[in-house]
Amino acid sequence: MKGRSGVVRRRRSTNRQTTAGRTGMNKRLRNKKHVDIKKTRRSRSKSGQVDLHLMWKAGQVAGSEAKTNNTVSEKHARLVWNAHAANVAELSNFELALKAGKAFMQGYAQAQASGHSFQIVPLPLRHSAAAVVCACNEEHTLGQVLLQLKRLPLTDIIVVLNGTTDDSLKQVLRQPGLTVIYEPDRAGHDVGRALGVKMTDAETVLFVDGDMVVSAEQLAPFLFAVDRGQDVALNNLTSLLPAFAGQDEVSRIKAYLNRTLGRADLGSNSMTAVPHALSRRMIETVKPASLAVPPKAQSLAIQHGMNVSAPSQVDVIRSNRLRPGNTGSGNDVAKLIIGDHLEALATLLGTGWNPAQAHTLSRVEVAYRRNA
Repeated sequence: MKGRSGVVRRRRSTNRQTTAGRTGMNKRLRNKKHVDIKKTRRSRSKSGQVDLHLMWKAGQVAGSEAKTNNTVSEKHARLVWNAHAANVAELSNFELALKAGKAFMQGYAQAQASGHSFQIVPLPLRHSAAAVVCACNEEHTLGQVLLQLKRLPLTDIIVVLNGTTDDSLKQVLRQPGLTVIYEPDRAGHDVGRALGVKMTDAETVLFVDGDMVVSAEQLAPFLFAVDRGQDVALNNLTSLLPAFAGQDEVSRIKAYLNRTLGRADLGSNSMTAVPHALSRRMIETVKPASLAVPPKAQSLAIQHGMNVSAPSQVDVIRSNRLRPGNTGSGNDVAKLIIGDHLEALATLLGTGWNPAQAHTLSRVEVAYRRNA
């Protein structure tokens, strides 16, 4: 019946071509063009995306093998996922990579027939990654911050406690697998980052603060961006700020430094804000000590032609913990940040650097230098 109806349609089309002439021919050409467009779209869909069912199936196979060998665990699930993802070239897009990883994990969990759901974020990283957490009297939030970090594929989690007088240290010591730096005197978050980064040789280092609980899903884009070739992945706060005329002095000086560096596209985005992530190449080039003055480190990175971007947004403006020192006009924290940016500008102007000298490395150059 289907074959006969197909013949009828072709005959009718031929009759219309005979009686209507050019009109019938144009319609056939339009129909053919429409079919070609559909085929093109289908081919793009197949080449530009990953079959999530195949990812689920691969996870199910891996889960079945793990069950047979009694090796079922979140650690094993992450290992087999990374091994599988390494052979999938299409996983260069963050959203696509995360969807593929979740499909794989669902298949892995389904094979256990226990209804267990893994809480890890299946982020396929090609290189090692670590996190540095700075905290001072954050006993009420630090535990949740660490819980979110443990959901990520991190080889090291370094906790820098400085000037802590509450039970933060006891909380950290109860948790296995952490590296703890304890400084009885208050040194400040920025100094803590410079100390923490010396305790790991990971290729990507993520920086967070102990007073802000940010979900692992929100932290993942920063790790992914650096893992795929960026040197500095900043928190993109641009859309959360008012127009320039309505901005405070801190936001304005951040934007001024970026504009002076020839990177007006970065707006007020700065390493002063967390979360952000850095590459090992960037850390070794600007030296860990420079991280104690974040704007200076950012300035040095741009001067050395490194890849600096702001790939994702975490609203730390509304979630920032209010303290006596960071509220009100001209507060101590604002003065510190402005002073850091002035130091960065003074260093920049002292070198006689010209924005025209900036050179952004291509992906090929980044890959070559990283592999070397």
